[in-house]
Amino acid sequence: MWLMLNDSFLSIVDAAKGEGCLLVRARREGDIERAFKDFAEIITVDRTPGRDYLFRAEIPRAVVARMVAERVLALNYPNFKGSVNAKDRDLHDAYFHVWSTMEMLQPMAAFSAAPRRTHSRQRSGL
Repeated sequence: MWLMLNDSFLSIVDAAKGEGCLLVRARREGDIERAFKDFAEIITVDRTPGRDYLFRAEIPRAVVARMVAERVLALNYPNFKGSVNAKDRDLHDAYFHVWSTMEMLQPMAAFSAAPRRTHSRQRSGL
């Protein structure tokens, strides 16, 4: 699963070697630590050059679930992209690109009531 938080981007998969753990991966240094700051004493982030995600940590499944639940319960913004810290321009811009790409999946453009002339798969040749 991809987890896009307003301070970090994570990829979470069931590929950990540890019993009852998930593998949490990140592209940017510090993203895992920011997301799991309340659990820092039990988390070790490894730097893994040559892999698809440079930063990785095996984290107990229950800790991952707790972090996600806490983030959902603390959610207090009306616009996700607007909740990203203005100083973190790289993250904001990356999320905007994801938003734009995913918006193409809708049969109508965002903020439009008219159907698209062609669907995104037809335009991209997929």
